[in-house]
Amino acid sequence: MSRSIRANHNMIAVSAGSAETAINTFQTLDLSLLADINNIISRTPRRESNKDEATGKEEADTIYDLGKTSALPLSFEKAQPQHFAFLYAYGLGAAAASAAGSGVLHTITPIDGDLETARSQPSFTAAQRLGKTIVRERYASMFINQVTASFAKDSFCKVSGEAVGTGKFDASVVEESITAADDVTTLTLAANGVAGATAAERLDAIHQIKVELASGVWTEVEFSAVSSATPAAITITAPAATSGDVTYKVLYAPTEETWMTFPARVAETPLRVSELTFRIGGKWNGTAFVGGREMGAEINSIEHNLANNGNVEYTPGAGGSYATRYFRDGREQTLVLDREFRDYILQNYMDTNETFGCRILAEGLEFDTGHKYGVELIFPKLGVLEAPISVNGKRLGEKGDMTVLQDDTYGSIIVKVKNLQSGYAQ
Repeated sequence: MSRSIRANHNMIAVSAGSAETAINTFQTLDLSLLADINNIISRTPRRESNKDEATGKEEADTIYDLGKTSALPLSFEKAQPQHFAFLYAYGLGAAAASAAGSGVLHTITPIDGDLETARSQPSFTAAQRLGKTIVRERYASMFINQVTASFAKDSFCKVSGEAVGTGKFDASVVEESITAADDVTTLTLAANGVAGATAAERLDAIHQIKVELASGVWTEVEFSAVSSATPAAITITAPAATSGDVTYKVLYAPTEETWMTFPARVAETPLRVSELTFRIGGKWNGTAFVGGREMGAEINSIEHNLANNGNVEYTPGAGGSYATRYFRDGREQTLVLDREFRDYILQNYMDTNETFGCRILAEGLEFDTGHKYGVELIFPKLGVLEAPISVNGKRLGEKGDMTVLQDDTYGSIIVKVKNLQSGYAQ
């Protein structure tokens, strides 16, 4: 078998530009993501046994399948503008695009209320390839529930997210039952061809064949060739010689559907913290961030956390297999500034309970005259919760924990991303 188990062969693709039209409705995949090697979509089964029911037995004898939910961590250790745009567009829920030279300026803000009854914010379709040819899986209705952007000295800008999903999925591997005599040497599928352009690839696409020679007893069947026809014929070693009809189960990858061909990645410049500017104490006037003080060498790190506190829910009409609603309980945001204690600015903000604005700008290469790949995070209104002073090595340090507040005019956060992509979560 040539099925690779190397995690480097994994791939993740999403419908970055196009949001789903309704919950549990697959959308076309349009972007493959250069995510962390450990990022894998997982399913969480919802199962219960009958241990609390009067079965006449001491122990449970049945498991009830209550469906499943899905989850996807996404980590970008060398974050590009597109990664910020994708996570914040689906995490905040409202994204608009405008021209920026030959590129596009994406302005992302929190959605006002809920998108609709079933969704608090837009959802996307995600797919993964595990190994090189083991399996491809596609998941409907994934929601960005949490985003963390971090900017630490002497490093790349980083952004990560946590997505939760309804659990609706399909896969490139299916199991098919065939009734045939136990002495046959060929099994023909009902309708499908088998994936693979060569004889070796088609053989590799068969994961297992088993036969029920006795009631409840399944025996492995050897197989040696798969035809290129549709439906495919599989050459096997006859498991017995009584000529009685038995049930075979074939686990295989059928001829690939369109969604199983993953889209290309987009290459952009990873952003470095050394190219970042940070301004605190100013004000956003709707057009520009004015005033305030720029901090640089004294900064150890800056971290923004967005939590949507959402849940996928099983509601009437769900059918039991997957959830049919994502509801955001209440958005919360924090901004943490870890810096050398060189002045009393944060302490005074805390003492006086004064609110203030903040701006983070990270830029990379120029894609057109006057326009660079970049990410800008604007916070119109912040307040300091605490700012403990400590000793870091032999230097005084200060860690300011700030709550992101909702401004009456400009909201809680404005994310601006410049790149060459047409849009996100549209």
